[in-house]
Amino acid sequence: MEAYFITAKDARKLLLSKGPVKLNLDLRKTNRTWTIEREGDEFVFPDGTRVLKEVIEKIARDDKSVYFIKNGGVYKAAIAGEGFYKLVPTIPPTIEINGIRMHRTKEVNPLQDTRNKVNAVKPKEGETVLDTCMGLGYTAIEASKRGAYVITIEKDPNVIELARINPWSRELFTGGRIQVIQGDSFEVVKRFNDESFDVVIHDPPRFSLAGQLYSEEFYRELYRILKPGGRLFHYVGNPGKRYRRKDLQKGVMERLRKAGFVGVKRVEEALGVVARKPSITRGQSP
Repeated sequence: MEAYFITAKDARKLLLSKGPVKLNLDLRKTNRTWTIEREGDEFVFPDGTRVLKEVIEKIARDDKSVYFIKNGGVYKAAIAGEGFYKLVPTIPPTIEINGIRMHRTKEVNPLQDTRNKVNAVKPKEGETVLDTCMGLGYTAIEASKRGAYVITIEKDPNVIELARINPWSRELFTGGRIQVIQGDSFEVVKRFNDESFDVVIHDPPRFSLAGQLYSEEFYRELYRILKPGGRLFHYVGNPGKRYRRKDLQKGVMERLRKAGFVGVKRVEEALGVVARKPSITRGQSP
């Protein structure tokens, strides 16, 4: 195991113990447990790392972060750069950028949220899928588990780094059926050949942060790279008040139709829109 992960809840269990404690240390990705020994004011992790009680007490007070033990040190799963990025201890974790969570965490966990999106287009064995905005990679991983080959794009290197840390994202880099491209989806899609993909799953940041990913120009590129009959899911989300969401969805649907998509309709459980490229494209005869 590359690292041992610990949350505030785990830390409180350690502090209440008088002796060895069995804990899950991979953020509940598996049911496996590891034994942490207590020796006075130190906790000894399976790799021999000794962590002082005062450090465990600090973790116990931080319910909104994930910590990990690696190479003898204790670290917060967070990156400070132009913004502040961190893993949040939902199960599975979500990523938070400047206080904004990248997955739905109310009434649904990030894994079910992902499955709702993937179920909207149902990738099949042998198909090729484009996942435009990787994040922690749950969409790409779920599509690959269904037998698809996935190309996933992520613009932000800090997000990729957190995905490398997160145990739930490991299959992005080890599964063999996923290719990760760092870059801006608006530019990267222009490099793909016509009719390269069976499915596109488009899960962009909010409109105010990435308006170009909601543009008719971008939708025309997605149309171009889809095979005839190819399916698109476009996450729209719930941006504030209900009337604003309806306005955003309506605009998305209108621009998709202008770009050539048909069968454009809402998918409420996934807070998005599905569409498809006609089996016979414009300019072709039956």
